[in-house]
Amino acid sequence: MPSPFPGMDPYLEGSEWTSVHIELSSEIARQLAPQVSPKYIVRPARRFVVETVEDVSITARDMYPGVGIFGDQALPAPEAAPTAYAAPLLLATVIPEQAPQVTVEIRDATHRTLVTAIEVLSLSNKRGEGYQEYLEKRARLLHSSAHLLEIDLLRRGRRAPMRAPLPEALYFIFLSRTERRPLIEVWPLLLTDSLPIAPVPLLPGDPDVQLHLQDALNSLYDALRYDLSIDYTQAPDVPLPEAEARWASALLRDWRDRRA
Repeated sequence: MPSPFPGMDPYLEGSEWTSVHIELSSEIARQLAPQVSPKYIVRPARRFVVETVEDVSITARDMYPGVGIFGDQALPAPEAAPTAYAAPLLLATVIPEQAPQVTVEIRDATHRTLVTAIEVLSLSNKRGEGYQEYLEKRARLLHSSAHLLEIDLLRRGRRAPMRAPLPEALYFIFLSRTERRPLIEVWPLLLTDSLPIAPVPLLPGDPDVQLHLQDALNSLYDALRYDLSIDYTQAPDVPLPEAEARWASALLRDWRDRRA
């Protein structure tokens, strides 16, 4: 069952995004591998970062209780055991989570040199300490001889820094070719747009290969049956802007009518 949306499905940005992020990276690797072999190898490299929820206030008041140390002096006579009472509050604490991040790496098969890095951005790349960590990693790539393709299909969080403001769009694809830096190719995407066929550069002398992003997203949507876990009668976890929400509502109404 395909997604009702022609391009990015905004319902995938919520609770399903971790699996989408991992599986889309793997689907990209599977699609590119036969196009670049045998000169190149393609591998999804996974790592984990510790992520905490932003805008959480932690008050460290009276964190350490007083500790009494007694020598050999006589101890006071024990008093009657106090009565235990229920705690007046029950609050949830903040437990950092390990958020998976996947980079699709295209490497020269002979020397294993990194040629192109493809990043499907996760929310941990775009907020809090994870954002700063990603900027450091991004800076290392931009100062290297490797190309960088960034796929940002999340409306939440901070975008990649640019010298000029980005156009109004919900999603973006950024391609930084080694030979064109600091200029970056930018694809702004609206909710009504299909995901583009993105060029993937390789070593000098080799032509770009094509990454069919929409095909990759459609394949994992069908294979993992996201239609069974998404309730399209409700608003998405990440609310849409007003105009896009009206368009999506009409699209889903027509989609339900066709299914009926």
